[in-house]
Amino acid sequence: MNQWDYSFEPSPWEATVDTLRPGSVLSAARFLAMMETEPEEAVESAFDTLDTRDILLDIADLPVFCAEGETALRLSWEAALVKEGRLPQGLEENDPLRLYLEEIAMIPVCGDIQVLSQSLLSGDEYAGKKILDLMLGQVVEQACSLAGRGVLLLDLIQEGSLALWQAILDYNGGDLEAYCFRQMQKAMAKLLTLQARSSGVGQKMRQAMEDYRSVDERLLTDLGRNPTLEEIAQALHMTPEAAASVAEMINAAQLVSRVNKQSEAPVITPEDEQAVEDTAYFQTRQRIQELLSSLSGQEARILTLRFGLEGGLPLSPEDTGKRLGMSPDEVMKLETAALAKLRAEG
Repeated sequence: MNQWDYSFEPSPWEATVDTLRPGSVLSAARFLAMMETEPEEAVESAFDTLDTRDILLDIADLPVFCAEGETALRLSWEAALVKEGRLPQGLEENDPLRLYLEEIAMIPVCGDIQVLSQSLLSGDEYAGKKILDLMLGQVVEQACSLAGRGVLLLDLIQEGSLALWQAILDYNGGDLEAYCFRQMQKAMAKLLTLQARSSGVGQKMRQAMEDYRSVDERLLTDLGRNPTLEEIAQALHMTPEAAASVAEMINAAQLVSRVNKQSEAPVITPEDEQAVEDTAYFQTRQRIQELLSSLSGQEARILTLRFGLEGGLPLSPEDTGKRLGMSPDEVMKLETAALAKLRAEG
C-alpha cells in the first residue's frame, strides 16, 4: 500500500475537529461517516463540541433517504405544498401544522430587533418575548427550505423555535439576529443529521466510498485512462453531484488517515530527534515533489492547497476555487482526476 492509499476505519473525532476553524462548516455526510460506529454518548459529545466551536453542519450533501409508510407520504406532501406555495392552505383545517402556522401568523409583530436587543441586555424580559415573535417567521422559512428531507415540518419548526428562545436567553452582545438564526440552523441541522444517522445513512455513505474507489480503479483499467466524474457517476448509478460529494469525503478520509498515522509515530530519543526529523522531512518532501511532478501544474496546485502540502491548513473546495479562479465543482473534478493518476502511478 503506497502513501496515497487510504483506510475507511473510523478516525478519532479529536483529529478531525482540530482541523476546523471556529465558525466554519462541516459536511453532515462526512460527520455521519466518521461517527458511524461511535456510541450515542460520543455522538452527543461531538455535537457539543461543534456547538462550542460554532461549527455548523452542512446538510446539502446529506442523502435524502426514503422514509416508510405514512411518514414518507407526509414528507412528500409537505415538500410539494412548500414548492407550490400552498402552505398552510393545502392542509386539512384541523391539521396540527396548519393550526400552528395560523397561530404564528396571528401574532402581532412590531419593533426593531437591534433596539430590543439592547433592552434585553438591560434585563427586559418582555423584550425577549417580542424578539421571539419577530423571528418566528424566520424559523418557519428555514424549516420550509428543508421540507421533505426526513423530518416533518412541525418537528423542524418546534426544534428551531426552542433553539431561537435559548439563543435569546443566552445572548450577551453582538448581532442578535445573526446569532439567533445560526443557533436555529444548528438545531435543525442536528435534528436532520440524527434522523439520517438512525436511518443508517452513515453506513450507506461509507459503502458509497468503497464503491466509488472500486469503480474508479475498474474504469481506469478498462478505459486505459483516468475516468471522468461523469463516467464514475454513471457506473455508480448516481448523479455527478452525488459522486462529487463521495469523492470529497474520500479525500477527507485520506487526509484524516494521514494525520492519524502521523500521531501514532513512535517516540524517538532527544539525541536522534533532529536527525530523524531532517531525514523524514527531506524524504517526504522529495516523494511529494516526485508525485506532484507527474501532474499538470494546475492539478499539482489543487492538491497542494486542498491537503496543505506547503505547510498551511487544508482548504475547502470553495476556498481553493477562490484562490485559483475556479468553481468548487471544477476543483473537485480536477482533484479526483489527479488522485486517480497518483494511485495509478503508485
